[in-house]
Amino acid sequence: MIVVRSCKGQEELEACVQLQVATWGYDPTDVIPRKAFLVWQKVGGQVLGVFDSELTGSGPESSLVAFLAALPGIKPIDGTPKPYLHSHMLAVKEAYRNRGLGARLKLAQREEALDRGIRHIEWTFDPLEIKNAFLNIAKLGAIARTYLVDFYGVSSSRLQGGLPTDRLVAEWQIDSPRVTQILSATAQVPGSPGPAIDERILVPAKIYEWKATEAGREKALEVQLENRRRFQLAFSEGLVISGFLRDAEGNGIYQLSQNSLLDPF
Repeated sequence: MIVVRSCKGQEELEACVQLQVATWGYDPTDVIPRKAFLVWQKVGGQVLGVFDSELTGSGPESSLVAFLAALPGIKPIDGTPKPYLHSHMLAVKEAYRNRGLGARLKLAQREEALDRGIRHIEWTFDPLEIKNAFLNIAKLGAIARTYLVDFYGVSSSRLQGGLPTDRLVAEWQIDSPRVTQILSATAQVPGSPGPAIDERILVPAKIYEWKATEAGREKALEVQLENRRRFQLAFSEGLVISGFLRDAEGNGIYQLSQNSLLDPF
């Protein structure tokens, strides 16, 4: 049985540290330590875990199969400071991927935030990661209208493939009509309905293959730089990422619409 709950105690938080390394291949300079997770929980952040009860007897390092960590923050909205969560990290053990655990963690995060009166969550994600974009935009209903160039600087993550750490900022207004409709529309194909599309930006399915090899890295960088240019231009013209879909070949397609058609922040 899979259980989603807040992580408790030093051992479970240390298991989150180990899962970071297993997921991204971080060296010690990039790892978020156990004590940081402890502080985040203390000051109003979140460290949520997914546990497989079949593995409980093996200890937290084995039974923890996914986790999410978020920091609390304050943003000025209409001139008034309001609380929000910055969701910094989500990882799933390789053997448990493609089972919807990432979505379950985000929904648990949303429920816990709403219980505390928090209505807004943000996080950054790599524009070249098709699976992440599909989860964030199509399944959860987040939007994006900010592009950060090489936000984290040099990263030891093997998933980054040596490319600049460009990021989109996902904005998740968790009780908005848009998000509520997307989360409740179980018969709806994620990413299909929505506002009129003014721009489309494609991520080739082969991007993972290109990022993983020296021979393909130049192609991956070309895609990143061209898409960076297009995102920055679109955002400067008032467009926002409102949808995301995958075509029959597995390519990812960002759909951009006029910002005025979406829910206000």
